[in-house]
Formats: sequence, structure tokens, C-alpha cells
Amino acid sequence: MRRLKHSAAWIFASLLTLLAGPALMAASGSLQGAESWQTASRDSTGIAPKPEQHEGAIVQVYGARAWSWRGYFAVHTWIATKEAGASQYRVHEVTGWRRYVVNSRPSIPDRRWYGAEPELYADIRGDKAAELIPQIYRAVEDYPYPMEYGAWPGPNSNTFTAWVIRQVPGLDVALPNHAIGKDYLGNGVVAEVPGGTGYQLSLGGYFGVLAGVREGLELNVLGLSLGINPLALGIKLPGIGELALRNPNPMAAEDSEQVADQRSGSDAGSDGGQGLLE
Repeated sequence: MRRLKHSAAWIFASLLTLLAGPALMAASGSLQGAESWQTASRDSTGIAPKPEQHEGAIVQVYGARAWSWRGYFAVHTWIATKEAGASQYRVHEVTGWRRYVVNSRPSIPDRRWYGAEPELYADIRGDKAAELIPQIYRAVEDYPYPMEYGAWPGPNSNTFTAWVIRQVPGLDVALPNHAIGKDYLGNGVVAEVPGGTGYQLSLGGYFGVLAGVREGLELNVLGLSLGINPLALGIKLPGIGELALRNPNPMAAEDSEQVADQRSGSDAGSDGGQGLLE
């Protein structure tokens, strides 16, 4: 009887630990936005350089809090590309409200995700980006779940982003631990991590472990991940994400003040379909 009580207490404490982050996000009220996805902002935030101001090729990886209560748990991720000399970006993502879930089209790369501010995870430019873009296009076309969508544990938008990254050598980008679905490997059990150096073991996206140079160490329980990242000097908490002092992903050596000015100008001038896990 005592052993049963200890087991029950351990399970309760574990669930409490996993849900503490999402509960904190819900209690903070920091994700409150528009009451309807139809009125939520989809404006640019000015993070990405305008095509007319940057002739070279660009590859960027973004993420933003998912719509509604799902944002307490996870982010929605996408990839944006611009070929050298192109007049517009293409955005590659998965959305769960279409029969064919893969969406690759000309669009604004850094727009808010139904009110949620995007975060730039990686920024690759110049010749390296030009080499990656054709491979990204092929990976998008080869995505193995073009008509499947599962908000939890996948395949979803984060499954798509992680899959494309894995298929493109040199596109070594670690996704945050609260990108639920990134660990969904379909029928597979072991795979390289998106960050490029390391491996992960995943049982259907429900349980797993991950170890990578860029990702650090992660433990996945029911899709909620926690861990540490020595390279980024950070810790990973379910729902909250990674609290780190450094970004381990590739970032373009651009003038950070110019990017900040673009963002502040865009935010000052703009206030204003529906997402599932996205």
C-alpha cells in the first residue's frame, strides 16, 4: 500500500511539474489577444529585411505562440525563403484547416501569427542561403504527411519544419522545446536532431530523449519537453520554452540596431483563417 502511495505521489508530482509552465502562461495573461482569429493581427513586424533593401538570398526560421489556449503549451513554426534578386519571400508551413496541409506560397515572412509576436530562430543569408533554397523547395515537396494533421503529438506544423530542416544538409537549426510535434518521427524511432549534430529517440512523439550540440539535452513526456542547453547557457521548461543567454542557431551578421529600428517602426504603425496547434 505504501509503495502504491509513493507511486501515485510521484506520478502526481511529475504531472504537476510538466503542467506548471503552461499553467503559469495561462495565469500571466501575457497571451491575451484578439477575441477572434478573424480580427487578430497578421501584420508584418519588420524583422525580415525588405526585398528591395536586400538583394541577396535569405533563409529564416520563425516561431510564434499558437492560437488561443494552445499557445500556453506550444509555438507554431515556419520557414521563409527569398531567392537572390527576388521581389518577395515565400513562406513554407503546415496549417491544419486544409485538406492539403502543406502551404508554400508568396507571403509576408515575419507576420504575427494571429496576434502572437514571431520570434526569429535562425537567419541565413548570401551564398549559403542560395545553396539551401533549392533543397528546401525539394524537401517541402517531399514532406511525407501532406494530407495528415494531428495537433498532438503530430504530424503538425512543427513536424513539418523539423522534417524539412533534417532533409537539408547545412540547414542546422535547433527548434525550441515547446515546438510540440518536432519530435514526431512517424514510424521511425531514432533520427538526427534538426540542429545537425546529435540524435534523438522518440516513441510516436509521446515519449523520448534528445541530445544535440545546438539543442542540448531534452526529455519528452507526453509531448512536453524539459531539459538544459549548455551551449546556449539555458534551461528548457514545458510551455515556457527555453530561457537562455545565447542563441545557438546561425544568425546573419547584420546590424542589430537596424533590425531593431525596423521592428519598432513596424510596431508603431500597425495594430491591426484560424489556427489549430498553429
